[in-house]
Amino acid sequence: MADLTAARETLQRVFGHSDFRGLQADVISEVLDGRDVMAVLPTGGGKSFCYQIPAILRPGVGLVVSPLIALMQDQVAALRTAGVAAARLDSTIQSDARRETLNAAREGALDLLYVSPEGLFAQGFLDFLEQCPIALIAIDEAHCVSQWGHDFRPDYRALGQLAGRFPGVPRMAVTATADLKTQADIRAQLRLEDARAFIDSFDRPNLVLAAERKPSKPQDRIFDIVRERRGKSGIIYAATRDNVEKTAANLQALKVPALAYHAGLDAGIRAERQHRFQEEDDVVMVATIAFGMGVDKPNVRYVIHADSPKSIEAYWQEVGRGGRDGDVAEGFCIYSANDLRRAVMFANQGNASEQVKAVQIKKARQLFAFLDGLTCRRMGVRRYFGEENAEPCGVCDVCTDPPVSIDATELASKAISAVMRMDQRVGRGRVIGHLIGRTGDGMDERYASRSTFGIGADTPEPVWRGVIEHLLFEGVLSEGEDERPTLCIGDDEAVRAIFRKERVIRMREAAKSTRRSKDERRASRGAKDAVKAGFAGADAKLFEALKGWRRETANASGVPPYVIFHDATLAGIVQAKPADLVALGRVSGIGEAKLKKYGAEVLAVVIAGC
Repeated sequence: MADLTAARETLQRVFGHSDFRGLQADVISEVLDGRDVMAVLPTGGGKSFCYQIPAILRPGVGLVVSPLIALMQDQVAALRTAGVAAARLDSTIQSDARRETLNAAREGALDLLYVSPEGLFAQGFLDFLEQCPIALIAIDEAHCVSQWGHDFRPDYRALGQLAGRFPGVPRMAVTATADLKTQADIRAQLRLEDARAFIDSFDRPNLVLAAERKPSKPQDRIFDIVRERRGKSGIIYAATRDNVEKTAANLQALKVPALAYHAGLDAGIRAERQHRFQEEDDVVMVATIAFGMGVDKPNVRYVIHADSPKSIEAYWQEVGRGGRDGDVAEGFCIYSANDLRRAVMFANQGNASEQVKAVQIKKARQLFAFLDGLTCRRMGVRRYFGEENAEPCGVCDVCTDPPVSIDATELASKAISAVMRMDQRVGRGRVIGHLIGRTGDGMDERYASRSTFGIGADTPEPVWRGVIEHLLFEGVLSEGEDERPTLCIGDDEAVRAIFRKERVIRMREAAKSTRRSKDERRASRGAKDAVKAGFAGADAKLFEALKGWRRETANASGVPPYVIFHDATLAGIVQAKPADLVALGRVSGIGEAKLKKYGAEVLAVVIAGC
């Protein structure tokens, strides 16, 4: 096992941290010994250190394959600020800068070189790399290689050939979200069958999670959440470009600094809006998943899914963009059966094989069973990823306000029977009307003589909506993909088990209202905020003064504020109130280069504020 003395010294000197976290030390030791690695570490768990530090210490340049230009830009900017020789090659780099970067790589003058899969396989580039001293090859966001993953990218499949082109060079596959099947596919596709795997807990203790069914006016619910967090940075994910534009415009009308982001916008507009989001502390980004893996902002305080994501993997990666600085962040998911229908429709319309489509649909149903379930949010995610000993988190909506469950087996039997008696030809509204004995047009009259007509008259309509949605989430019923979808049987075996009472259907009791009173919202918010210790009085003023200095410094340097210092580092400065450079250098997050570059300015702010 490699001696990590030099690695810890580099961590302290360059990045300003006193020791490694989680499995970082184990992963780094394996790479320093020259062996291949697969590392699955949670979002915000410091995956990048696992290849950055070995690349700095090993002779040659560390080659990092990354899927997004924005992700490469942020990492290279942060590394350069810390005094590391880092560069990137992508479509935005001019020919002179590209030539300079290639010469530096050939001469061994770079520690890290970031490149996209497309750039890696550009004509002649692999031949060029064979002339360079290569310290290691890191494949970031490695789940993109797997057709079972949530963000499959065909270009990633070709990365397996790197094993033959660069024998003896340690290769790393790193990702934050991969279930067991995806992990196996990563190994096979990247030819890492013999690599040691390091799988950390998927827990994110600083995330406070909640999910709820969409109310009749879902935009109002989103506005409530955002208004309660005014002045804080957040991300809102929506499924369509239209919904993104509408939500952003409505928030702007409420004087919230909201930006729309989706693939239909000009690349320059997207870049400008992402830059603004990275630099300003109170901006809310409303986006499709086009705003994805490039997000490296540490102080995102909440993530809202206005429409449901594709899978639990996608949910965990997207909600994990909150709280990367380790402070408390919140995740809200607002979901409906229509979201599930959309996910199934997209999967069926794709170009994947039937086997892959079936997996995608199964993952979508697992997500909705999780969202609508009765299990602690974080525990549910951890168990999905294979953690058997996960315990309730104690802070999510299920833990703090446990939903009341009811035995809905009899109601489920009646709803299924009604679907069958109506020949699997009508939608949810007509089935519910049939159950409660309501007639409207000729089609309703035609089925009024069936035995199921009116058998649910003693049950409120909202309960029937909940029953049918629950059966859709579990896959017992299914919906067509037309503009007016019809209900049909989705799982014949499950239906037989329910009719025979061999399968019990338990579901949440219908909520009286999705909107809470102002006092209830304030009380709930106060309970969650109690988890996080804040500053008051002079300390609060000093913290804001440091943030102001950081903002001005970042603007002058053309980088996001967190590239200068994270909020956690500013908080450490406030707590320590250093009187000299030696004391300032002891604050976590302040490395040698940053101490030399910013130390005097920071001390001036501290002295003025004390």
